[in-house]
Amino acid sequence: MASIFTNPKFYATTPATSISASGPSNPTIPHHSLLHFSPKPSSHPPPFPNASARKAAVSCSQQHQTPPITATYPTPKRRPEYIPNRISDPSYVRIFDTTLRDGEQSPGASLTSKEKLDIARQLSKLGVDIIEAGFPASSKDDFEAVKAIAKEVGNAVDKDGYVPVICGLSRCNEKDIRTAWEAVKYAKRPRIHTFIATSAIHMEYKLRKTKTEVIEIARSMVKFARSLGCEDVEFSPEDAGRSDREFLYEILGEVIRAGATTLNIPDTVGITVPSEFGKLIADIKSNTPGIENVIISTHCQNDLGLSTANTVAGACAGARQLEVTINGIGERAGNASLEEVVMTLKCHGEVLFGGLYTGINPRHIYITSKMVEEYTGMHVQPHKAIVGANAFAHESGIHQDGMLKHKGTYEIIAPEDIGFERSNEAGIVLGKLSGRHALKKRLEELGYELDNEQLEGIFWRFKAVADQKKRVTDADLRALVSDEVFQPAVVWKLQDLQVTCGTLGLSTATVKLVDANGREHVGCSVGTGPVDSAYKAVDLIVKEPVTLLEYSLTAVTEGIDAIATTRVLIRGDNSRTTTHAHTGEAVHRTFSGIGAGMDIVVSSVKAYVGALNKMLGFKEKSQVNDAAERTAISA
Repeated sequence: MASIFTNPKFYATTPATSISASGPSNPTIPHHSLLHFSPKPSSHPPPFPNASARKAAVSCSQQHQTPPITATYPTPKRRPEYIPNRISDPSYVRIFDTTLRDGEQSPGASLTSKEKLDIARQLSKLGVDIIEAGFPASSKDDFEAVKAIAKEVGNAVDKDGYVPVICGLSRCNEKDIRTAWEAVKYAKRPRIHTFIATSAIHMEYKLRKTKTEVIEIARSMVKFARSLGCEDVEFSPEDAGRSDREFLYEILGEVIRAGATTLNIPDTVGITVPSEFGKLIADIKSNTPGIENVIISTHCQNDLGLSTANTVAGACAGARQLEVTINGIGERAGNASLEEVVMTLKCHGEVLFGGLYTGINPRHIYITSKMVEEYTGMHVQPHKAIVGANAFAHESGIHQDGMLKHKGTYEIIAPEDIGFERSNEAGIVLGKLSGRHALKKRLEELGYELDNEQLEGIFWRFKAVADQKKRVTDADLRALVSDEVFQPAVVWKLQDLQVTCGTLGLSTATVKLVDANGREHVGCSVGTGPVDSAYKAVDLIVKEPVTLLEYSLTAVTEGIDAIATTRVLIRGDNSRTTTHAHTGEAVHRTFSGIGAGMDIVVSSVKAYVGALNKMLGFKEKSQVNDAAERTAISA
């Protein structure tokens, strides 16, 4: 299915100053405030020494010694040509998105191949430089997904010559590296990302290897990756934040000599603070032999809530690649959030960070966030920076008064600049008399591009809601799109549902499902409540043993007539496993499903059926892959 998202022209902003390719030589990051970091001035004149900076799409208000002002940006220009180990513009910062790899390691965030491909298409529209498409050696499903992304998204060159690098993760062993290469080699710009732990605690208790052994493994495996024909190899010393500095300089120097083009410095357990992490990057830049021949990267986990601050500190100290995820999803407390990092650089890059800038098109941020939220089932918390539901909400009377007088009083970013439009400012009000054209127009304004079949399905869902509500809001529309479009391939579809519940007797449910061949199946059951009885009726039809791990219900808008969105998380009792990238353990996949509707029981059953469809889709694809492999072996 083609992507449902529109594709406005991407742009990046030209820096006002220029600094060395890997950042300042001797950075000093004050302990009291990251935002007062000042990179070493460049000897080169700014690109526009005598011209007034022209305003770009993003407006940021900053408080200095004068009243608040609106930040302005020079004329946009194209991103530098991609060279694996060098960036021609020393102020350009590459964005490496690992939503499809590290982000998918969040519990319940399993994605189908189709969903991964959709997200990869959207990341390309967003303008990320590198897409880490997955861990190909973890499972056949992951291998096929990375391969599909490499073939399609990795070859979709736009008119400006932009095409994202497609990267596959691997542990430092020949099998993983060869598998990663077989998956990504179809891309125009393929990359292998290999890693091995370097902290004392990891080497002693996890690897059970000496420093000498670890160095030899890292050196030989980077060399092996290059021998396969891969000219773009990234190396990560896992748990670098807790690793001995001298050992880091040594192993990094060895992998540079072996052919690494990017050195990623992970704060794997999220233990560092900004001043500490910035100094780590600066020390590596100053003490690693051959560092001038590679790009320094950051990968910051959010265990202490400091991943964005640490990432920005790393950029100020010389890192020119930043590893992030959409909505900050990832293992444990997650990763550095793409939207937070990008908008921090957008707001402060000119004034405080010596001209640092990215190639991200911020107008695609919100729609990408929603896509990842719906596909993974990982809800964005309301107070999440940039993309949370409350990010541009103002309830305090004082704040509302200020906003009415001047939006810059309490908003440092205009919501429209990240692709979010407040429904009360929309030009079109949708109701029961609205037609397809008005609906399509509003959906396009919200960033959705639907084909005729999808639009027809949304339209009749919209009319059903409009008959019961005076006005259909943008939040309602997003919920309907999510329920109609962000769904896995249909194995089972809910056709009819009838429940009886209350205090006078047992809750009973009758469910009618339609299978992929169009045949109808009816199941009846009793339970402790309407949802429980309905789920048991579904189980009688589908006959797949599963465990319900999570169930949540959220009202999309205010009022008793609000649309409800339901999310469920299930684990199949006979579900397939995947290999965990860091521990190497077999992990049982979990599957999420979402449903939306004005009837909460209906939305609950839709979510449950959606999760089952996702699980069954994985099972069916795995059986096909296994059969193909057996045929190849016998041949």
